[in-house]
Amino acid sequence: MSARSSTRSLTRALPRALPLTPAVILLLLFLAGPIAYCAYIAFTDLQLTGQAEDSFIGFENFRTAFGDEAFLNAVWLTLVFTVISALLGQNTLGLALAALMQRASKPVRTLVGGIVVTAWVLPEVVAGFLLYAFFRREGTLNAILDWLHLPTQNWLYTLPILAVSFANVWRGTAFSMLVYSAALNEIPKEITEAAEVDGAGGWRRMWHITLPMIRRSIGTNLMLITLQTLSVFGLIWVMTRGGPGGKSQTLPLFMYEEAFQKSMIGYGTAVALLLLVVGSLFSVLYLRLLRTEV
Repeated sequence: MSARSSTRSLTRALPRALPLTPAVILLLLFLAGPIAYCAYIAFTDLQLTGQAEDSFIGFENFRTAFGDEAFLNAVWLTLVFTVISALLGQNTLGLALAALMQRASKPVRTLVGGIVVTAWVLPEVVAGFLLYAFFRREGTLNAILDWLHLPTQNWLYTLPILAVSFANVWRGTAFSMLVYSAALNEIPKEITEAAEVDGAGGWRRMWHITLPMIRRSIGTNLMLITLQTLSVFGLIWVMTRGGPGGKSQTLPLFMYEEAFQKSMIGYGTAVALLLLVVGSLFSVLYLRLLRTEV
């Protein structure tokens, strides 16, 4: 009987699995396959030029990375860039805009939403050029400061990591705003109205009612914007190219420089694998947060 039931279960499961077969094949071919090949390359000394054949060198690329001051600097700047632009910037500003737009009139919501979403849908390279024109020495920001009789400076030279972080906040806040707008709309009005009748102010309602009820949305949003921010390349490349002196060189730019400018594909792929590990650690952290019940 057990063999027959197993056969019946398998017979029923096969038709259900057939529609998923093309998607699974594509994922294995175009996602798992390249990741596995990159994992292999990370343990070789493969170069773009000047090499007849590559050889397996074990963990040498990883030992080189952790002994490389430029790599450690890129790791630190990547964390700074992620915390400032994603965790603090996009997440906080997106929540604030979503909360404010709940009480705004329809014309104001349409105008603000249109402006914020426009920055989001712009191609990364176009956004990079716009923010470069804003922050450069002869740019818009210094023109405004000069008009206000305030001191000016070359922001892309003196504070490059903050400039590119602000640029990423400006470009990516719309996603967080949309996520939180949807989450806030799901909160029953009866709960907030009851808290208001009981004398709870705006901040107390936000802290004790709103945030706990949208905690799962916060975790999802944090995970998505963190992974997106870790992979930002074009925006920083257009604005600073990682300079000056590596002061805005995050891991994607460091990886590109090592792999394609210095032709060290094996070393650059090892750095990419470490970046994948960093993203996985953030994902595990946020998934644990999502499992926690409100």
